[in-house]
Amino acid sequence: MTKTATINMRIEPTVKAQAEDVFSSFGISITDAINIFLHASIMEGGFPFQPKQPRYNKETLLAIDEARAIMDGKIEAKRYRSLGALLKDLGEEDGDA
Repeated sequence: MTKTATINMRIEPTVKAQAEDVFSSFGISITDAINIFLHASIMEGGFPFQPKQPRYNKETLLAIDEARAIMDGKIEAKRYRSLGALLKDLGEEDGDA
């Protein structure tokens, strides 16, 4: 019988739930995913990917903040009754109107 070691981790509950959703779509558990990551790290001699800090411009950072505020229910997302209304609003934002 294979012996196992236990790893205890602390993660945010929402991160855990999102990871469970992602990995379950592949038919694996978080434990399976961590084992895959560790085995790939051993084979690569380090991270099995190149860790990078994303660099976004100011406009993108503002859009990310707005999206998070919408998801958190802090602000309401814009809604349009028609494509024309959306295009008109986009034109006004660009200064074309």
